[in-house]
Amino acid sequence: MASIKDVAERAGVSVATVSRALSGNGKVSAASRERVREAAEALGYVVSFNASSLASGRSRNIGLVVPTVGRWFYSTVLQGATSALIDAGYDLTLYNTGGEQRYRDSVFSELLLRKRLDGVITVTLKLEPAEIGQLASVRKPVVAIGGLIPQIDTIRVDDFNISALATEHVVSLGHRDVSFLGATEEFEVDFKLGSAREDGFEFAMDQADLPVRPEWLLTADFTTSGAYQKVRNVLSNPRGRPTAFVCASDEMAFGAILAARDLGLQVPGDVSVVGIDGHELGELFGLTTIAQDPGGQGADAVDKLLSLLGEGDLERDPTQGFYPTEFVARSSTAAPAR
Repeated sequence: MASIKDVAERAGVSVATVSRALSGNGKVSAASRERVREAAEALGYVVSFNASSLASGRSRNIGLVVPTVGRWFYSTVLQGATSALIDAGYDLTLYNTGGEQRYRDSVFSELLLRKRLDGVITVTLKLEPAEIGQLASVRKPVVAIGGLIPQIDTIRVDDFNISALATEHVVSLGHRDVSFLGATEEFEVDFKLGSAREDGFEFAMDQADLPVRPEWLLTADFTTSGAYQKVRNVLSNPRGRPTAFVCASDEMAFGAILAARDLGLQVPGDVSVVGIDGHELGELFGLTTIAQDPGGQGADAVDKLLSLLGEGDLERDPTQGFYPTEFVARSSTAAPAR
């Protein structure tokens, strides 16, 4: 089995340079790093992270805490973070609270404190003062994805304004009878995402001097199936139906499109639908949406955390201001039928 000395001899550098190049700790020229990489690959040498950790005081392991991995947003954040960590030579430990307080308490009071981690990324979890204190006690940097958290570097989108923009889009097309599909109470626990997006909808309707009909303020669970029945009920009402739906997530927008089509309605001929997220299936549905790039948020959270660990400089700090979003116009929205 090849040793670090064998790699150093083949690459024509010192053992210390090999150690820095393969561990990512310390400065090494790009040319030397490439020679070391080629030598290590040729010899089949794999760095011992246990030894590296003892020498550097780093575990090269990042903890990621999410309320679930069963929804598209969270799984996409996870993919982005995982890819960035692999590129940086770091491992990831995933903590799934399952949306239950007892699991969340266990994660913050025991697991994060017991596990050797270099840093922590939390996703849409509004950290309580006690939880912030627990993380501070282990003196590890923390980056959050979601709403603003005092004392914590946070990546967040402007939920109010992106919802207002989605509403302004259908209003600008001439729609006056507009329904909003938001979130149920369970999604109000942390950052009240549903409320922020509903507030943006109501603001844009008020600015256009259009009424908000209470019976058209719908709630679902951010899933396609949950939205489907709610929208079908509204569209089946013989006393009038909306001509457009503003949905707080793309997955709920998919449910709205399917409900309309199953009732024999054309999208966008009879009903326009706009979503928020940038789901990968949006193009298949022809969905107009506002993309927030959760994979990019996950990768940028890793970059920010590594910068806090002293590894690399940021071209743009993703925690300063709101994370950029993109309006994507497709075929699910059009002017209402005459």
